[in-house]
Amino acid sequence: MSHQKLAADYLWHDRGWRSGEGGIAVAAGRFADASPAPEERIGRFVLPGMPNLHSHAFQRAMAGMAERRGPGEDSFWTWRETMYAFAEAIDPDDMKAIATQLYIEMVKAGYTQVCEFHYLHHGPRGVPYADPAAMSLALIEAAREAGIGLTLLPVLYMTGGFDGRALNERQQRFRNDVGQYVALLERLAPLQNDMLRLGVALHSLRAVPEEAMRALLATGVCRDLPIHIHIAEQIGEVQDCLAARGARPVEWLLDHADVDARWTLVHATHLTPHETDRLAKTGAVAGLCPTTEANLGDGLFPLAAYIDAGGKLGIGSDSHISVSPVEELRWLEYGQRLLTRHRNVAARRPEESVGTVLWQRALDGGAQSAGVNVARLAPGSRADMLVLDDRSPLLAARGEADVIDSFLFAGNTPLVRDVMVGGTWRVRDFAHAAETRAAEAYRGVVERLVAA
Repeated sequence: MSHQKLAADYLWHDRGWRSGEGGIAVAAGRFADASPAPEERIGRFVLPGMPNLHSHAFQRAMAGMAERRGPGEDSFWTWRETMYAFAEAIDPDDMKAIATQLYIEMVKAGYTQVCEFHYLHHGPRGVPYADPAAMSLALIEAAREAGIGLTLLPVLYMTGGFDGRALNERQQRFRNDVGQYVALLERLAPLQNDMLRLGVALHSLRAVPEEAMRALLATGVCRDLPIHIHIAEQIGEVQDCLAARGARPVEWLLDHADVDARWTLVHATHLTPHETDRLAKTGAVAGLCPTTEANLGDGLFPLAAYIDAGGKLGIGSDSHISVSPVEELRWLEYGQRLLTRHRNVAARRPEESVGTVLWQRALDGGAQSAGVNVARLAPGSRADMLVLDDRSPLLAARGEADVIDSFLFAGNTPLVRDVMVGGTWRVRDFAHAAETRAAEAYRGVVERLVAA
């Protein structure tokens, strides 16, 4: 790709707007040092693209279909049975169609990297595909068509509970032993490039026995890869872990694994003050998914205490009942306001902007979680950026002091007008080149799955 020099009034740099004087250069898919090339003016306000650190792509196709009350008290566990039933019929072609549609939605919303926590490995009843990587390859192809960066996190899933029970029939599609899992990583590792990163995912403490966790993390193929795990999402999980292992999930993990900056603890909703402080000090990322956590009735993360302890965080759309970094960050803050009955909770110092705190923390934590050099408008970083729609009435009379707060808290009209990923414009004037074709394929798949 030829060298480009792009002009904007304001560029987002590490916790705030700076003058765009001098422009921003792009070469070979990355931001580069400024050059004397002619400038193309792209807009007034330009932000780094946001990483989405937690996704189950196939669940996008069932969004809104689990909102009818069952015979008893509904919870994550009743929702999970609905999800398992829906997942039974999905094959690699279906996965590609669903994920392509989802990833296009993500790019249009301002996500430019997605961490795909992928556990739907095999066919129905666990019958392997001829290529054990078939489902993973479908996701890789979907990300390529959508033009989003992908951190693919194949999931190790071995047992149905802390007591080591066997997986039930619906869970057989998820199962690999450590040897099979390592073989899958080795199959996928050579495919990595600037838009594809591989990582490790342990489904949860209840699904991965301690000895398996230790054996996997000791293998060479896992060295230096990001590590993600679901943890402490529901009270029932905390109670089961206490009963089986004599410790709460985050407490147990911190005592039994070398948790550091490579780790992302997804949800980590139910923490004691001591766990909150310990987790913050590890340098790991708390992967927060506020819209899904609200939809499932999980609970609220201790945000203020975690920020005060120096903790890192990022956001994910998880089950994709919403695909919007704006809504994730908005409801991260609003949940805290409802809990504490105070405003501007994420801003921990006088005069601090809530929008600035949330956007920058999610950029930093998301990039760390994804294991890629993104989320900065700086030379060497992959050229991912969002151009806001400065023609929108929602940004009328907004100077640089107010734009980020207005972007996150001033309405529901999309404000991400143009999106570049890896030096290529993927969205121009709110439109993605592949969206019509992808939507048609997606509709066909969902109609067939729902009718089955």
